[in-house]
Amino acid sequence: MGMAGFYNNEVQKHTKSGDQWIVVERKVYNVSQWVKRHPGGLRIIGHYAGEDATDAFHAFHPNIQLVRKYMKPLLIGELEASEPSQDRQKNGALVEDFRALRERLEAEGCFKTQPLFFILHLGHILLLEAIALMLLWYFGTGWINTAIVSVILATSQAGWLQHDFGHLSVFKNSRWDHLLHKFVIGHLKGASAGWWNHRHFQHHAKPNIFKKDPDVNMLNAFVVGNVQPVEYGVKKIKTLPYNHQHKYFFFIGPPLLIPVYFQFQIIQNMITHGLWVDLMWCISYYVRYFLCYTQFYSVLWAVLLFNIVRFMESHWFVWVTQMSHIPMDIDYEKHQDWLNMQLDATCNIEQSFFNDWFSGHLNFQIEHHLFPTMPRHNYWRAAPRVRALCDKYGVKYQEKGLYEAFVDIVRSLEKSGELWLDAYLNK
Repeated sequence: MGMAGFYNNEVQKHTKSGDQWIVVERKVYNVSQWVKRHPGGLRIIGHYAGEDATDAFHAFHPNIQLVRKYMKPLLIGELEASEPSQDRQKNGALVEDFRALRERLEAEGCFKTQPLFFILHLGHILLLEAIALMLLWYFGTGWINTAIVSVILATSQAGWLQHDFGHLSVFKNSRWDHLLHKFVIGHLKGASAGWWNHRHFQHHAKPNIFKKDPDVNMLNAFVVGNVQPVEYGVKKIKTLPYNHQHKYFFFIGPPLLIPVYFQFQIIQNMITHGLWVDLMWCISYYVRYFLCYTQFYSVLWAVLLFNIVRFMESHWFVWVTQMSHIPMDIDYEKHQDWLNMQLDATCNIEQSFFNDWFSGHLNFQIEHHLFPTMPRHNYWRAAPRVRALCDKYGVKYQEKGLYEAFVDIVRSLEKSGELWLDAYLNK
């Protein structure tokens, strides 16, 4: 007896929590119970419930063979022979060409890591940490030296390195990625790997999509894109004066995201979800930090130095992460194909030695979003191919200068604020 055959419109009914189906390579899987055990998090599969998840599936899982073992028991059938492989009016030719591009990049070694790149990266972080302590030991704790030390600690870039391990883009065996991710984000940064994965994978799976991408959940502090401001205006929501958000952004955005909002969210998340291993890594960071820095400073000054470093990192982090997404299309779920969805939500920043360093290669945000497991030193190799594919199908591939990208964040916040005010007063 053959497998049960399904139609796409049948699969599309199974989207509610407790009744979720997905399609991968024409095979239909019932993931209703599996979501709770899914290593990438419960919500991310839910975001794809009722639709074809083939490209997302390939984007996130470096070891497909291993994952297939877990999928076998979930299989309930396949699409009817008469059904197209693409659901919901997606362009079949574009989807096939994108998959062919991925295979070509794999064949050319674009997913192979240069170990030296990551060894040097980790080495230079540890070196900068050591230099900071040596400066204090040698030159003391005067204002100027404290300022120099705080800049050194803020520029160590462990944040960009944890991102590489978090995406499983370094080792052949992803076990090592997970372990080093916990070490870098936990012991070198004092944050939680589980918290970061849960947030960040959702962002990658459905970027700039309300209710699915946590990064566009602005907690009513900002309105973003062209859709939300009008919606808030019509509903007369005015938690803050959004027509001034491009000004107050400078006070509550970059300075506060990491030291206040993330700091609180991470601790709360580890305790409520019982991430005790992450918590131990986190505690190891604070123990090391205070053991080292209370040799030179009082506890109060050590806490202050910690917050000054977080304050600087936060500015850096917000500007770099938001420049690729906030000025782009932000909307509710539109069920686009992988390429169109990622390019609507993402833009690149010009390549230069400084931009590569400053953004941890996330100036190639488009390539990173299309291929999240690709090691970042290979993005530049993939970029011309991606651009050519976009040109072929008339998909907009946007690239801008760093300064222009920063200005665009503020401009887009101002525009969204004006849309909100117009709807608030007139609709």
